[in-house]
Amino acid sequence: MKQTNRSMSQVAGSLVALVTGSTRGIGLAIAKRLACDGYRIALNYRSNDEQGGAALEAVHSHSGESILVKADVTSESGAAKLIGAAMDSFSRIDVLINNVGPFLIKGIAEMSVEEWRHMIDGNLTSVFLCSKLVIPLMRAQGGGHIINIGTAKAGSASAVGAYGIAKTGAVMLAKYIARTEGKNGIRANAINPGFIRTDEYTDETAAEMEAKVPLGRLGTPDEVAATVSFLLSDDASYINGAVIDVGGGLWV
Repeated sequence: MKQTNRSMSQVAGSLVALVTGSTRGIGLAIAKRLACDGYRIALNYRSNDEQGGAALEAVHSHSGESILVKADVTSESGAAKLIGAAMDSFSRIDVLINNVGPFLIKGIAEMSVEEWRHMIDGNLTSVFLCSKLVIPLMRAQGGGHIINIGTAKAGSASAVGAYGIAKTGAVMLAKYIARTEGKNGIRANAINPGFIRTDEYTDETAAEMEAKVPLGRLGTPDEVAATVSFLLSDDASYINGAVIDVGGGLWV
């Protein structure tokens, strides 16, 4: 990956980025990009040990100073385990990327209470817990940056069911943190990816989605990662509380 948007402190390798749900797809792309940008990386996953090991190896090829933490950040104990491991290894957390979140297409009337809670906990409670634990650390060290990964059309009735509702909450939480923590040197922003080509898409599904995008193609995880890299750069130092759509014009 091309190394861009790096401040002097990043080049020195002193900064630490924690990325939840970062052993595949968009999360892994973000972790790899930030490793290229000079960050020390705390990777996170919940259950797939083989996938986790492969992700750590991939990130190590860009940054030797990285760790892998198995933790379910939908629980308070899991979030505390992840934040604690990062602090034990690096003694600081400069960037939190709240990326993790399960996906489900199902109407509210057809959804079980368990499915609802799974969507809310995975996509919103995890963001709350990790942010709650990281903010005091960032205050103490004089600042930091939190980026929440939303979803296509977050904030509108077109967002997908409980998933979209939870991701809308994550976007609003980024705005809230931006407003209340800016005085403490903490910036917070949100990115709403559109149709991003990951292993969850079949070729048939991808073709159907491409037809809905003005640019005529799906996005890539690297394009989302590049947006994260920009937001963390000195060029974006006055961007706070923003919501950036990375969707090829899907919302136009």
